[in-house]
Parts: sequence; C-alpha cells; structure tokens
Amino acid sequence: MGIPVRQAVRVGAYLMKQKLARREKFALTLELEPLFACNLACAGCGKIQHPASVLKQRMPVEQALAAVEECGAPVVSIAGGEPLMHPEIEVLVKELVKRKKFVYLCTNALLMPRKIEKFEPSPYFSFAVHIDGLEERHDASVCKKGVFAQAVDNVKDAQRRGFRITTNSTFFTTDTPQSVIEVLDYLNNDLKVDQMMLSPAYAYDKAPDQEHFLGVSETRELFKKVFGDGRRKRWRFNHSPLFLDFLEGEVDFACTAWAIPSYSLYGWQRPCYLMSDGYASSYEELLEDTDWDAYGRGNDPRCANCMAHCGYEPTSVLATMGSLRESLRAVRS
Repeated sequence: MGIPVRQAVRVGAYLMKQKLARREKFALTLELEPLFACNLACAGCGKIQHPASVLKQRMPVEQALAAVEECGAPVVSIAGGEPLMHPEIEVLVKELVKRKKFVYLCTNALLMPRKIEKFEPSPYFSFAVHIDGLEERHDASVCKKGVFAQAVDNVKDAQRRGFRITTNSTFFTTDTPQSVIEVLDYLNNDLKVDQMMLSPAYAYDKAPDQEHFLGVSETRELFKKVFGDGRRKRWRFNHSPLFLDFLEGEVDFACTAWAIPSYSLYGWQRPCYLMSDGYASSYEELLEDTDWDAYGRGNDPRCANCMAHCGYEPTSVLATMGSLRESLRAVRS
C-alpha cells in the first residue's frame, strides 16, 4: 500500500480545489522546524551548526500554527533538530490533529520514552523515525553507538501503544544495494512499521561529512538494483509510485520546491529546506519573490545532484493526480 487512503483522498480533494481556483503554486506539505537543537550530531546533517544562541530558541506554538494556517498545506512534517526536545511539542501536535492535518513527527526516537505519554494515537499522526540502516550502519550514520537498539525498542513500545510508525531512511555512497535491501526488509517484515520513506542524501553545506553524497547517476543505479526482481512491490512505502520511478531513473521531473516549503525560526526558507538563499516573511512572499526558474538541475549547480523528496515528491504527486492511469496505479500499489 502506498500513501494512506485517508490521506490520499484528502490530498486529492485539496489538489482539485487548487486546480479549480487556478492556482499554479501552492503548498502540499509544510516542512516545519520549530527548533534546530538536537541530541545527536549526525555526520550528514548540518542543522546543529547554527550558532548557540539560535540552538537555544524554541518556536512558540502559536507561531507554528500560524504558519500552517497561512500556507494551507494538508500535511505537516515536523522536523528540526529533534522535535521531541521542544517543551510544547505535544501541544503543537494536538492542535494540528484537531485541524485534521496529517502530521509526521520526525525523530531519532531516543526521547520517545520521556514524551510518549503526552501523545495520543490518531490516524492523522505518525512518528517518523530516522533509521538509516541496520545496527552498525545506523550507529555510524548518527555517530553514536547504541542508538539503533534504543530506537527499535522505542518503536516497538509505541506500536504496542497503538501509534502509527513510519520510518525515514537516507542513503549515501557507502550504501550498497544489498545493505539497502536488508534494512528495508527489516523495517517492513521484522519491525513491521506502517510505512517507509527513503531519500538519497543531499550535500548540506555545513554537514561534517562532504564525501559520501550520491550523484544522480549513482542514485539511479542504486535504486534500480534495490527495486529489481520485484522487490519494490513487497515493501510498504509512503511514496507515490512515480517518485519511486524517479529514483530509479524510469522518469524525470522538474523540481517543485514551492510545494514543500520550509518554515523555521528564521522564517520561510528560500528555495527549500536544503538550501539557504534568504528568508521570506510570508508564504505569499516566498512564492512571489523567489525566482523559481533559477533552481533545479540544469539551473543551479547546487541542485545538480539533488533527487530529494522536497523537490521531486510533489512533482510526482501532481503528475499522479493529473493522470487517471497513474492514479489507479497508486491506489493498487
């Protein structure tokens, strides 16, 4: 099964509404970063490189909700940093669920035991746990031993409590088709998470490790082998089939970063949460004052090797909704 039916129906209705209103650009998912602080220092992430004064800041719940209402996105991905370090994260989630937003709380899972009593299971809420590989691989990725085992234990506890669990896995040049297959099999068959998300790593400017980011050709070669021999059909992905086609090079898309805007302590980030070319004071300003044609592969050299979900998943969703054949395929997957 691909994207949950309830979510697919809601997003489909939302897209139809945008089409009837003849809006060319709109938010599909809001990438909300209410803090940058984290309890880990992963080699492939540059978020904790912000100044100490910024790392101490926490976005007020009212400010976060205002950003959600402003852009109107039906899906909200709460990232960071580590969102569970926010003192009012459960209040924010409760308010978003009350508004029937589909909420994915991105976490390394280490703080779940301290916080989980403050959350309630809901079809609108998922913990999105970061798992990059099996034990040795994952612990190396997050630069700390024992994290994989703790994350798995905490996921199992959340499952027993009735929470939806998705996972988010990022892959680098150090990964092989077999290592990717093994972690996806484990998450799907052994840990039995509800759904999985995956992405080739993007070269954050401030990430400590700058040597192991995948290029376009490497990404396509990796996923073509991973998805081969019918394996793709047996895994529960939280992606459209067209995005998976994109990863293995069966189709190509233009970047639509405006559909997954990033809102953080600094404001609305240009052009996406992976690049920092300034900030807008409103989503409308972000749409109108950003030269979107200047970004994407072939336009900006920083985009040359990007195949990240924030630019291409919304394009694949739009293409799916614009095709009866692809819509039926998404339902059947």
